[in-house]
Amino acid sequence: MTASYKPRTGNKTSVKAERSLVRTWGVRGLLLALFLGFCSWANSINERFYVLTPEALNETVQSSLKLAASLQPEESVSPGANATLIIGTLIDHLAKNHPEARWSTDFKNKRDWVFNNAGGAMGSMFILHASITEYIIIFGSAVGTEGHSGRHTADDYFHILTGQQTAYEAGDLEREIYNPGDVHHMKRGVVKQYAMGPNSWALEYARGWIPLMLPFGFADGIFSTLDLITLYHTVRITGREMIGNLLIGKI
Repeated sequence: MTASYKPRTGNKTSVKAERSLVRTWGVRGLLLALFLGFCSWANSINERFYVLTPEALNETVQSSLKLAASLQPEESVSPGANATLIIGTLIDHLAKNHPEARWSTDFKNKRDWVFNNAGGAMGSMFILHASITEYIIIFGSAVGTEGHSGRHTADDYFHILTGQQTAYEAGDLEREIYNPGDVHHMKRGVVKQYAMGPNSWALEYARGWIPLMLPFGFADGIFSTLDLITLYHTVRITGREMIGNLLIGKI
């Protein structure tokens, strides 16, 4: 009597599954490599799209601080009035000295101010200019804040206007201190803990691929504060400025 034999399919199924898994991860690896290659190429060309320089902006900040100080009455004024005078003077100078950029200048319009929660820090900001490769904002807090700087693909220049900012990198045992007129340059890829005292305001200039910074700016609003109204206004204002610049050819 001849014994019957039925082929086993389990091993074939297992081999197919393994091949499918290898193919899936191979495709993912290829896509990741292509993405990283694209980012490397993009970082090699973004210089051609900048219309502003940190040096020129710092000259404008310094002259604005001096002019605001000369206009300040001798008697003491409130921190809010001092910040208003400095920011107003600075924005006038930015629009006058840098006509190559498109500016939003109505900083007294509260609809264009939004809270920003990012890296555990909370402040408010007014967007002066936002394009794909550059943004300039007034950022700070009337009550003070501290948190994580984020690790970004853009260089960030914090021009202190009022108050004080402190920061340090992991491993540093002494803080960095930045006062009005100082510039805190956060190099791309560098991460720090930072703090701003009460009534601290700064002109923040970032240059690089700005859309890659947006997830960090939106994450707390989505997963922590759940403040969807503020998130909506942030997207509305940022999108308005970026699209407005794209329409005039500014990337």
